[in-house]
Amino acid sequence: MNIGLMTLELFLPASSSLKDKRKVIQSLQHRLRNRFNVSVAEVGRQELWQRASIAVVSVGSRRELLDQIFDSIVAEAEKSVPGEVLGAEREYFG
Repeated sequence: MNIGLMTLELFLPASSSLKDKRKVIQSLQHRLRNRFNVSVAEVGRQELWQRASIAVVSVGSRRELLDQIFDSIVAEAEKSVPGEVLGAEREYFG
């Protein structure tokens, strides 16, 4: 069994308040949970309007499967977030 953790760093230039940011982040979290069956949480930069750190965790039988899921998640974030994905760090356990 493998556990994968990916941290996404997002830049949201259109956000002019924390309320705007939360709307975008909650929408992304909901979409990722439903589409990829992963756990998602905002884990950093919570006080900043235009930056966000999102952690995504998944469990799989093979690391290659987790890589495919994470690649799809990055593509989904790039497509659906009104901003930019600045980085995506991955860690694997197991």
